[in-house]
Parts: sequence; structure tokens; C-alpha cells
Amino acid sequence: MMRRWLFPVVVGCLVALGAYQVTLLATPYALMYAALQKIAARGAVNQFAFSPMSTADNQPIVRPSPDLSYSTCVFDLSKGPVVVDVEPVPGRYWSVSIFDARTDVAAVRSDRDTSGKAARLALMKEGQKAPAGYDPVLLHYDRGLALIRILLANPQEFPAIDAIRRKSTCKQIIGSN
Repeated sequence: MMRRWLFPVVVGCLVALGAYQVTLLATPYALMYAALQKIAARGAVNQFAFSPMSTADNQPIVRPSPDLSYSTCVFDLSKGPVVVDVEPVPGRYWSVSIFDARTDVAAVRSDRDTSGKAARLALMKEGQKAPAGYDPVLLHYDRGLALIRILLANPQEFPAIDAIRRKSTCKQIIGSN
């Protein structure tokens, strides 16, 4: 009697284990794909979108910090490297994070890393070359997200900070392989 159930139980366990592994592997891609689609709908690819300060009415991401200003760039490396220039914000903490299609963090730079200077990153794939003056960030996927965060002491600072952050750029270098 026990033998009769052994094969179906083993097959069931193997199918469950396989489904579990597929879910673990696919979930980061699916989540990032959904995030990229949502963010790209608000702006162009390979170009920063500058969000207003987060409120309960306009939350572009789940649970954003109300004391941070966010700028996002959905990038696509399929036609060449993308360069990201982040304008420094004097006297404020700021950072730029690069996320790949799997949600992995590929690079982070902040005011502490740049000593008050601009962050200049070249997002690229194997075989592509970074322009002079840019830190190369090697990615294994064509698409991803660049995210700038700037800390504000109070909401009244936003107009001045907004003018500075809008000087940051995210743009593709066409045909630079």
C-alpha cells in the first residue's frame, strides 16, 4: 500500500520544489518589469523624470519617504551606453543608485563618495566603453533604473532643491559599442 503512494508523493514534491525555484528566480524580474513599466509611463526612457514631493495623494512608489526628493530614469542599453550625470546638492545628503533588471544594486554614489562633486556614471554592457571622465558601471541586462534621492530638512526647501536636481541628466550614447 505504501509503495503505491510513494511515486505520486515524490513527483508532487519535485514539482513543488521546481515551482518554488522558478518563483524565486522569476519574481525579481517580474517586480522590476512592473516597476519599470509604471515609471516609464510617467517619462521617457533614458531621461530623468523629476517627481513632485511625495504626499498621500501622489505616491509614485510604495511608502516613499516624505523627506526625500526622488528622480528616476528607466534606462535601456540595447543601443549603447547610457551616461548619468548627477548634479551635486550643496549641504544636503544625496545619492544615485543604479538597479538592474533583477533588482540588484549595480552601483551607488552619494555626496560622501564624490566630495561635493557631480556623480558621473557610464552604464554599459560587456564590450562597451565608458566615455572619459565617467565611472564605468557594468550591467548584465539592457534595462534598469537609476534613482536619485535628495534629503530635505523641510518641504519649503523643495523649489530650490528641484532647480538643482533638474540639472541632472540621463542620456544614451547612440552607437557607442
